[in-house]
Amino acid sequence: MTMAGGLNTERLLGWRLPSPGNTMLGLCALFNITLLAILLLTLLGIKPAHAQEDLSCVGQDLVEIMQRDEPQKYQNLQAEADKVLNGKGTFWRIEKDGLAPSYLLGTMHVTDPRVLKMPKGAQEAFASAKTVVVESDEILDEQKAAVAIFARPDLSMFIDGKSITDMLSTQDKQRLEDGLKQRGIPLVSVLKMKPWILASFVALPACEFKRKAQGASFLDKKIAEDGVASGKSIKGLETLVEQIQAMADLPMDFHMKALVETLSLGDRMQDIMWTMTDLYLQENVGAIMPMVTAVTPENSDTDEDGYASFEKRIITDRNHVMAGRAAPLLAQGSVFMAVGALHLPDEEGVIELLRKQGYTLTRVN
Repeated sequence: MTMAGGLNTERLLGWRLPSPGNTMLGLCALFNITLLAILLLTLLGIKPAHAQEDLSCVGQDLVEIMQRDEPQKYQNLQAEADKVLNGKGTFWRIEKDGLAPSYLLGTMHVTDPRVLKMPKGAQEAFASAKTVVVESDEILDEQKAAVAIFARPDLSMFIDGKSITDMLSTQDKQRLEDGLKQRGIPLVSVLKMKPWILASFVALPACEFKRKAQGASFLDKKIAEDGVASGKSIKGLETLVEQIQAMADLPMDFHMKALVETLSLGDRMQDIMWTMTDLYLQENVGAIMPMVTAVTPENSDTDEDGYASFEKRIITDRNHVMAGRAAPLLAQGSVFMAVGALHLPDEEGVIELLRKQGYTLTRVN
């Protein structure tokens, strides 16, 4: 299939076209919209209950199970992953003549202690950097972020009298109610929230959601907080409203399909998240989306137009924004830049876009 501008999506991504829900599933875990959703709950006076429950997020490694039980499917997954340009590696050195080296870290927006440790050499690179760059520096000031989000209620809430249950079947309404209940959120309190906000609640395992709701820092936020504590300059590449706007720009039908497919996965989400994290820790970023596609049911129609819009608006467009806004910061040298890992690979990923600016990027480790 071909996207706007003549780009072939399957060639660009290096994996077979996933269904929209599968794509949302993979990206919600790496996109910090969950933080925005929790801020929205705070604004509305909704506090997730069950704060004392077990917060461990242990699951099964689905790739390991696939390798054992379905070797051909596993080989196909690896073949798809190998096609992804810059699909191996989460930590990269950025160099240009006359500048002190900078570094680029692909992150997961999760609180998993294994992820918070960062790969070998990253802590030293962070310590030597003068400037820390993250997707949005607004994550450091939740009150300011909440005010910005509330100033645009149309991006996250139905303001025309509709509610999410108007668009769900009885079965899916029950699934949503059950999924929210596991996270301590009554359905009646979030009826006016748009599907991409609700999807951010149920796409993450309940344990991860609860850790964030209790204030645990995900990797990007911890990097920014540590930067402040050590007196570094902190810069953001996007605003939180820009991130929500990117979601809001996509068709409502696409978001509803994504929400329904995510709900249908139920408890399987914890295994998917565990497996995604394992692949990330192995620095095998290119295998993440092929894995998500391989382990989720293929029981829905693929919305090619919706997926093309999603890939362009949520990944490609934002890659260009990140690389463009990073340019004047990198020109000063000695930068530690951290963005979601799925923004790194492919021909229009951040790595290739920075190379086009004249930088040499080399995988560390």
